[in-house]
Amino acid sequence: MKFTVADLIEQLPSEQQLSITKLEKALGLTTKADKQQLRIALTGLVRVGVLQETDDGIGRVDDDGLIEARLRCSSKGFCFALREDGGEDIYIRDNQLNHAWNGDRVLVRVTREGGRRRSPEGGVQCILERSTTSLLAQVEQQNERLVAVPLDDRLLAAVALPAGDAKHLTAEGEAVVEVKVDRYPVGQLPAEGHVARSLAINAGPEADLDLLLTKHGLRERPAGPKATLKTLDAKERDDLTALPTLLLQAWEGAEAPALPAVSLERTENGHRLWVHAPAVAERLGFGSALDLHLREQGEALCLVSRWLPLLTPALSTACGFKPGSGEAALSVALELSETGELEHYRFCRSTIQPDGLVDAKALQALAERKPKARTTPAALKAIKDVLPLLEQLLELAGALRQQRLDAGSIELALGMPAIEGLGDLALPEPDEGRQGWLVQQDSTQQPLALLRELILPAHRALGRHLAALELPAIYAHNPAPDPEALNEVAKAALALEIPLELSADGNATAQELAVAFASSDRSRVLQQQLSEALRPVALSAEPGTNLLAGEAEAVAPWCCPTLHYADLWNQHVLALLLSDGKDRPSVRHKTRVDIAGDSSHGVIDWPLLAPSLIHPLEEARSVALLHRLNARSRFATDLQADALAMAQARQAEPLVGQVLNGVVSGVQSYGFFVEVPPSQVEGLVHVSSLKDDWYEYRSRQNRLVGRKNRRTYMLGDPVEVIIQKVDVLRHQIDLAVVLPEGYEAVEGKEDGKAYDSRAYDSRAYDGQDSDSPADGDEA
Repeated sequence: MKFTVADLIEQLPSEQQLSITKLEKALGLTTKADKQQLRIALTGLVRVGVLQETDDGIGRVDDDGLIEARLRCSSKGFCFALREDGGEDIYIRDNQLNHAWNGDRVLVRVTREGGRRRSPEGGVQCILERSTTSLLAQVEQQNERLVAVPLDDRLLAAVALPAGDAKHLTAEGEAVVEVKVDRYPVGQLPAEGHVARSLAINAGPEADLDLLLTKHGLRERPAGPKATLKTLDAKERDDLTALPTLLLQAWEGAEAPALPAVSLERTENGHRLWVHAPAVAERLGFGSALDLHLREQGEALCLVSRWLPLLTPALSTACGFKPGSGEAALSVALELSETGELEHYRFCRSTIQPDGLVDAKALQALAERKPKARTTPAALKAIKDVLPLLEQLLELAGALRQQRLDAGSIELALGMPAIEGLGDLALPEPDEGRQGWLVQQDSTQQPLALLRELILPAHRALGRHLAALELPAIYAHNPAPDPEALNEVAKAALALEIPLELSADGNATAQELAVAFASSDRSRVLQQQLSEALRPVALSAEPGTNLLAGEAEAVAPWCCPTLHYADLWNQHVLALLLSDGKDRPSVRHKTRVDIAGDSSHGVIDWPLLAPSLIHPLEEARSVALLHRLNARSRFATDLQADALAMAQARQAEPLVGQVLNGVVSGVQSYGFFVEVPPSQVEGLVHVSSLKDDWYEYRSRQNRLVGRKNRRTYMLGDPVEVIIQKVDVLRHQIDLAVVLPEGYEAVEGKEDGKAYDSRAYDSRAYDGQDSDSPADGDEA
């Protein structure tokens, strides 16, 4: 089908009917077959109560009970629907999936309300959009059926193959295949597909990259449309070429995105920080074919040693900054107090000329340089004339970081592990716009950590500005975490005898927990527990709190349009304001308002932009667009996690059979997870391998306790383990704990099969399934 159910519904106005003829045109359907498929889809959607048909056409059904969500399943067969509106996740039993697969976008109806320790339950009513169009699998002969068994065991169904694909039958572990899905399961009919090609498993880094690209459907990424980029006239821009300016760069991968430049001036009451973003939006028309293509891609994607860029090659070349070269930018002047508090700001279209590039080697050389040294280290010679500027930026970054932390922002020491070959993946993006916490970094050593502190105030400034002017921005929300989720983390810490200072009502804030955990000898595992309780950043059409940035009013990202389409969108709005905004009600009024700065707030009572300019923005900033961009952000996170997991598994392969020191990183009724440094690879010790005793799971204390010997395994405990098996494709590490010498085996305990640690990444959900072990069950 040329369209998804989501595409169909998104074309329908929220409060009126649309004729089928107009719907066909909106979906771009021209052939008789495509139009017939549309009629079939409409009939089905009317029957399930998603749409309604009248004499005026087709329209949406106003049903608050239908909830948009995305499925996240486990290998055990139970799933959760993660709500797009940020509400409580909904538990979906396997008989309520209605053929939906992991990752699918669905409409769910709640059938049972949740309780204090139980999620609400529901069933899938409609599949809006399929997430999996191709998959990695192994070909198996099951009785008379030839099937592809997905490597990702969160996909809970095999795919039937034609007899001709029997040539791909191989011994387990020798090869995998890429399977294209030709038909999804419907009624009693299974999914069908065909083998597209065979892939090598142990053929080096390039083969691993091929596996990663294939798994995530990135091998056939569409090229951008041909487009003539606009030439920007320097006469219409503020000339900032005389302003000392630095580029901060650390990425070295092929096609790495260009990043903002920064400048700094001393003022009477503090500092004037300039942030200069690449002028991307001004070079392409809003709603043009190229803009729509970038909107569909959503994100630049890091693939360890190289990137899949968001921008086309021509656009990347046109927008990049180079030392010594005059370049067009969108800039903001941030007036900051001595302590880093944001007081005023003003935006402009500018031309800048960077004086030098600062990388990690330069920062390290500056940190090691003696105060009165007469010689300049080689790494600093290229920026010798602007070293005072760099030193001032470092000092200001410290003040800005403290301001952010004081406002409730959370930092956790959960950066990438020390693995060779991670490339640019090891360095967090400067805006870190996805998770609800920031990686703890030293801005005196890492250029991107320094840049992070400098661009966050710029995002806060544009958020406040566009919210005050009521322009259609895309805002980044990061609300406070659920108090109940924090209480569960606090209880886990108290069970481990971690000293906590609770408020009068017995609660602790996320920041208080982060501070307490940082000084604990179980710091890493406790911070991991806290990270799962923090809410991720989500894009929204409404301004709101962003704790990540320490902002209570609004955050509108715009400085990294080479990384995220949301930034490019906000650049479109900003550039339109600066070029076509009305600074007075009419030409008869002599007094103009500076609409580029915060002095305009509260004094504008006329339309800033003509209807022909504002209406396309308002119409395009739809719920569907926000869902799309949030989904692409999650996709980028999943891709990064998979790339890391594969690198960790490769690091663990040579260690099979060795005894290693690890740390218990999670405890469940079926066993405990162990993290092994330095790669921080995580595997599962299943309870069936603990031969010395029967163990009881005590969920409130996060521990397993032996019934006879009273031996315990709890969060943060050091343990010795043996790596028994490594499955790179499934990211599965099988571990066995080294038991004390001379232990007596308990009669009746048998070996259990290996469990995939990744399958339990939603460990907080364990116990929701009626078939899962309850507290106190023996293992």
